[in-house]
Amino acid sequence: MSRWLSLLLALTAAQAVAHHSFAVFFDGDKTVAVTGKVTEFKFANPHGTIAVDVKGKSGKTEVWKAETNAPVILRRLGWTKDSLQLGETITIEGWLARNGTHYIRMRKVTRADGSTVGTPISFDPKSDLNSK
Repeated sequence: MSRWLSLLLALTAAQAVAHHSFAVFFDGDKTVAVTGKVTEFKFANPHGTIAVDVKGKSGKTEVWKAETNAPVILRRLGWTKDSLQLGETITIEGWLARNGTHYIRMRKVTRADGSTVGTPISFDPKSDLNSK
């Protein structure tokens, strides 16, 4: 029985670490928009991720990653696992990571032609600091 209990506790701890509060990792006062080519799109739980290669101010390529909502929420907002294609140029708008890395919490994604992917996230981090 203790083996099963240990397994259950390990799985629960992993889920708790993977699903975190918005306010712990992202700054609700600092937003950014980055434009680049999609190199990865993970439509996965507990949060999806988008990686893009962005041309930095120095001219060097920077890898930016954006955390999305869980697939169940993304689907409600009009997303599918095929919403983004590798090599596609997009602009991601969102809140910056507190640790200063090239990591953001996605709010809106726009294609090169100006069309929006799905419905932008309706979330005010100043009134509701929990991850949606």
